[in-house]
Amino acid sequence: MKTKLTKQLESTLYQYCLEQGSYVVEEVSMPDSKGIVDTLSYQQLSDGKIEWRCYELKVTKSDFHSKAKLSFIGNYNYFVLPQKLYDEVSSEIPSHIGVLIYRAFDKEAIEASPQTLRAPGFLTVAKKAQYQELQVDEQQLTSHFVASLFREVDKAKKVEKGLQLYSDDRLFKELKKRAKVGYDVYNPDHNLYDRFIEEMNSAAVTALQEELDARNAEYQELKLELQQLQQPNLEDKI
Repeated sequence: MKTKLTKQLESTLYQYCLEQGSYVVEEVSMPDSKGIVDTLSYQQLSDGKIEWRCYELKVTKSDFHSKAKLSFIGNYNYFVLPQKLYDEVSSEIPSHIGVLIYRAFDKEAIEASPQTLRAPGFLTVAKKAQYQELQVDEQQLTSHFVASLFREVDKAKKVEKGLQLYSDDRLFKELKKRAKVGYDVYNPDHNLYDRFIEEMNSAAVTALQEELDARNAEYQELKLELQQLQQPNLEDKI
């Protein structure tokens, strides 16, 4: 599971890459069993050449020392770190690997911003990466990049379609699972099931009231028509 800080680094890096004019995608499996890179960017240069950049995101010292393979196979390769972690591990970073430092925006800056910020923070270059030749076949890397982009598009389409993709049984099981988290007896409005039932009952009452109003309107129209039909008979008697 990704921590909140990891997600903040990820979204900030995504925006950073877009501003650099790159195409970018997270969690790309590398060819030739070279591991999985956290973020991979693809940029076409003015001379027609392609530049690949790999980014590994780390938020703790234990994370930095993880045995997971570092997929630094790009032309330029970077660690993305909080300042505190960089201070602790800077001496362990190879000379050819660059470093981007993440800094979060403070609340005052967010509130003072005239427009909605697209990322929770910003990145600064603490150490530039040195160029290296691509460490895998470029055609294979492109195929993996496209496959990862498709995965993200597919996820976005599923989110857009929402709950209609799930069966009734699947939704029911999810409600039961969430109900096990803990039932708040004193604040029933905090419980998902109670909120659902309350809204369903409210919707039912509203629907019944609308039906009743419609029936009443029909009754009044029929009553008026009957009175109009009876009116000529009364005049004849007079």
